[in-house]
Amino acid sequence: MFSSPEGSTVTAMDHRQHHRAQVRLPVRLRWTTPFGQKIELGNTINASRAGLLVSSNEPHGPGVLIWVTFPYDNSLSDGQPEIAARVVRCDEVLEVIRATNAREKVEMERAAELERLAKLDQVVRALGIADVPATFALALQFEKHTKAVSNGNGQQKKIERRTSFRRELAVPVRVRPEGMPWFEEAMTIDFSDKSLRFRSCREYQLGDHLKVAFENQAAAPWPGTSEVSVQVVRVSPALDTIALDVAVSRES
Repeated sequence: MFSSPEGSTVTAMDHRQHHRAQVRLPVRLRWTTPFGQKIELGNTINASRAGLLVSSNEPHGPGVLIWVTFPYDNSLSDGQPEIAARVVRCDEVLEVIRATNAREKVEMERAAELERLAKLDQVVRALGIADVPATFALALQFEKHTKAVSNGNGQQKKIERRTSFRRELAVPVRVRPEGMPWFEEAMTIDFSDKSLRFRSCREYQLGDHLKVAFENQAAAPWPGTSEVSVQVVRVSPALDTIALDVAVSRES
């Protein structure tokens, strides 16, 4: 079970509400950088209904948004579900294991102490990190999805809410303004037959005309293989991040 040496409030709350199971399963992490998206394959250290503790070769600060595929099966074609999660803590894996071990330490005989140290060594070797001191442990908390207050502004809001039902979906999408060849790699939040929301690191204005294309057509919410023309109908700040949630509507 993961907890910080200081016993932080976030970790303590997670400890009280959700039991963590020690489980090692493959996981894929995807996050957005100023130069595009990055992907890393790793393994879980433990898991609960609220989040994961994952070994990673890259550090991430608290609050960073990461899309997680868990468990990840690299034998399947792309299109496996991705879940938005936020980093709540980042430590070196060995320090996390040692802190957990120290937290549970009680007065015991020397034999029990040796047994615990042996188990610690087994965990380290099982994770494949015995010779990788730079490996980090990311505590990820799944993001609770909140419905947008509106899907547009003014009259667009009423028309869209009446005529289309939104479904949650996180898939990679390429977005570019009309007339500009350079696209942004973003992630969708939800979609309907006529609209789409995505999280962006760029600034867009109401009324902007964009082109969107999905990297993997098998997981795309809209049919077709080419770019789709859309118009920006809402732009709102994403929670606890500098990113923006952009709602667009398909153009006829």
